[in-house]
Amino acid sequence: MTRILRFLRDEDGPTAVEYAVMLALIVVACMVSIQALTRETAGSYNRSSAAIDAALNAP
Repeated sequence: MTRILRFLRDEDGPTAVEYAVMLALIVVACMVSIQALTRETAGSYNRSSAAIDAALNAP
C-alpha cells in the first residue's frame, strides 16, 4: 500500500504517463508513414510493370 501512495505522490508517475503518450504518438506516426510509403511503392512498381509490359507487347 505504501508503494502505491508513494507512486501517487511522486512526480515520476505523470512524467511516465507523458512519455508513454508521446511514445504512442510516435508509433502511430511511424505506422502511418510506413503505410503511405508501402502504398506509393506498390503503385510505382505497378506503373513500371504496366509500362514494361506495354513496351514489350507493342507492335
